[in-house]
Amino acid sequence: MPGCGKVYLIGAGPGDPDLMTARAIRYLSKADAIVYDRLVSADILALAPASALMVCVGKEPRRHPVPQERINDILVELAGEHATVVRLKGGDPYIFGRGGEEAIRLVEAGIDFEVVPGITAAQGLSAATRIPLTHRGLAHGVRYVTGHCKEGEPLDLDWMSLADPDTTLVVYMGLANLSEITSRLMAHGLPASTPVLAVEKATRADERRLIASLDDIEERARQAGFRSPVTFMIGRVVGLAACFGLEIPAIKPQDLEAARA
Repeated sequence: MPGCGKVYLIGAGPGDPDLMTARAIRYLSKADAIVYDRLVSADILALAPASALMVCVGKEPRRHPVPQERINDILVELAGEHATVVRLKGGDPYIFGRGGEEAIRLVEAGIDFEVVPGITAAQGLSAATRIPLTHRGLAHGVRYVTGHCKEGEPLDLDWMSLADPDTTLVVYMGLANLSEITSRLMAHGLPASTPVLAVEKATRADERRLIASLDDIEERARQAGFRSPVTFMIGRVVGLAACFGLEIPAIKPQDLEAARA
């Protein structure tokens, strides 16, 4: 499409602005229009030019005020009006970020684009807590899965392969379906005693952490009043938390009151 602007699909990382790449910050600083979701922190949005058009297309679990198809069209429309359009996504645009769908739409419309990778939540929480995703003798691999599907569709995962004690399993967006996820994993052989790390708002100033076993993480997270975004690390590597002096704060009375509200 002659005369169109260029779209940058940028990974904003897990929340801490210091974890953004230099390339991401450079393109963001030149943006004429920015399309962002609710996982992009306020600290990162503050890096945008004051003159940039800001378009919020935030999504929440089971609530998508702007359908993905409309977001795709918005990017095409903005590219026809602005030279530099930034699509800012939490984490990495190609890891559960729907970036592939947006990229395909841009190709169909003949619009030039570039993908700027970002640190995904799994890497962010691993670094923040010092717990490695893989570790010799404990985990010879790591798998990332999403904990939710399109509304109305069942959570159809390969539970047998996911219930591998030699692999670290990271579950994105799994808070709403945590009871089903844990019960399915245990039903397919993953020990109930498997340690689980839950991190709310990983790498942000208001980050919260919780460690429990597979059979009680759902109850503990509910009692603590955890709210999305929460990422779960499941596997024996979580047992290394004590080696790094990781202190998990006790559940506070106000957390319990928030959960009951």
